[in-house]
Amino acid sequence: MPVEEVIVHNLGRLFGGMELLGVHAFRVTRNAELERHEEEADDLLDMISDELRERRFAPFVRLEVDAKMPSDLAEFLAAELDLNYGQDVYRMEGLVEQYDLLTIPDSPHKLENRLKYAAWSPATHPRLKSTGKRQKKHSHKRVVSSLSNYKEDAQSIFSVLREGDLLVHHPYQGFTSSTQRFVEEAAEDPHVLAIKATLYRTTSKSPIISALLKAKENGKHVAVLVELKARFDEARNVSFAQRLEEAGCNIAYGLVGVKTHAKTTLVVRRERSAPNGLRCYCHIGTGNYNPKTAKVYTDFGLLTCDPDLSSDVVDLFKLLTGLHSQAAVGGYKKLVVASEYMRQHFYKLIDREIENASKGKQAAICVKVNGLDDQETVLKLYEACKAGVRVDAIVRGICRLRPRVPGVSDNMRVVSTVGRFLEHSRVFCFYNDGKPLYLISSADWRKRNLVSRVEVASPIEDERLKAQLRDILALCLYDTKDAWEMMADGRWVPYHCAKCSWLHLAVCGVASTHPGIWHWDVAVDAFYMDLTRQLIWQTLHAQ
Repeated sequence: MPVEEVIVHNLGRLFGGMELLGVHAFRVTRNAELERHEEEADDLLDMISDELRERRFAPFVRLEVDAKMPSDLAEFLAAELDLNYGQDVYRMEGLVEQYDLLTIPDSPHKLENRLKYAAWSPATHPRLKSTGKRQKKHSHKRVVSSLSNYKEDAQSIFSVLREGDLLVHHPYQGFTSSTQRFVEEAAEDPHVLAIKATLYRTTSKSPIISALLKAKENGKHVAVLVELKARFDEARNVSFAQRLEEAGCNIAYGLVGVKTHAKTTLVVRRERSAPNGLRCYCHIGTGNYNPKTAKVYTDFGLLTCDPDLSSDVVDLFKLLTGLHSQAAVGGYKKLVVASEYMRQHFYKLIDREIENASKGKQAAICVKVNGLDDQETVLKLYEACKAGVRVDAIVRGICRLRPRVPGVSDNMRVVSTVGRFLEHSRVFCFYNDGKPLYLISSADWRKRNLVSRVEVASPIEDERLKAQLRDILALCLYDTKDAWEMMADGRWVPYHCAKCSWLHLAVCGVASTHPGIWHWDVAVDAFYMDLTRQLIWQTLHAQ
């Protein structure tokens, strides 16, 4: 029962002896955008804290009213709130506050099975199964520099990463057993000297924050870039920043005028076999360090100790913490960083496809993003289409592309997947004359990401991990269950393809019962993936 009905049925108790002429629910929204002058702020933390207090008294921007509310009453409310009745007032059928419905699945009352999805339990990545067991407690006495008597635990996640890069896919694979495990083990490992991380959004009782505090307690150097300007998470991030700083962690708030949206963690570890006795490990992800959203958002995370990528992440943190200027950092070896280099880097890759197409070679681009509204990028993709490059865009949200427009985007498809999990990962593929290049990124192809945020994109170079991304893109492009395809006039229609109608049953169905499908554990899984790859590339090149 809505709380509004409870209030209505008890109004007589509140207004005793008065005649009630009518009762109507309404809801107001205040402006969340406040003017900032970061350049003039002496203390960014104080400025954001002041903003949060001001936001409670920000101007009203919207009024939602019960559909049955009389017009004269709605006009009166709009006038009192300094709103335009014709533009700012919305009549709502049913519940005015539908956000409250999100709490129903977690309520103690059981719902009928037909009203909810079956429980989902993420799998542990096959290469991390041995690291899932609780490690024995280490002594955190000062580590001797020679490490002559040190014998690493065979279950260490660091030993796994030295054998090769690891790509985890949430929520099909657990955040807790991979990304969270990486930070927690680093906090406990006596040979880890330093941990650096970016923090954009996380939960109120974040295990990542707890691990960073534990690391500092264990005598490690801990530096955290806390983005105080993450919309609607400002208060939480202010609290985290204060807790971490009080514990002795080094806290930075990023670059003036831009948000730090990159998701990166760096671990510096003393190792006898490493050059100069030190080895860097890093995590680069498409999603936040948030165990709650990691259960319902699809995201990728790369765990690696690649020397070039690690060196780039070191330079990135030097930039974010104010130790280096942008000019001092210079170019990155592999990492692609916005706002300085990302747009130019992607345009070079698009231009390469255009050049290959002009030479009569096969050329294709496939992107998977949350939004694609950057005008320059849209025009660049149209240019590629006109040159004969095949462009496939998997865009969950806002999209300014128009596919199948004669003479403009004949070679373009735009697909959106709307299913049980929110498609949040960003993946980019460039055919590159038969030697495909793959990248994952924290950035969408939106102007705000390319111009006014710090973002990172990382190349995926391991062939097995490339195959994993290729298969995921195939499933999204030819999903006959949850995919919608955009028409030339902007309409979205359910995607149907007789040639691909078996795909969801044969591949997605197997994935739902065998989360290890992406990792070639079982022969039948590899068989289905081979069929998928053949289908996607045959279909791609046939058009």
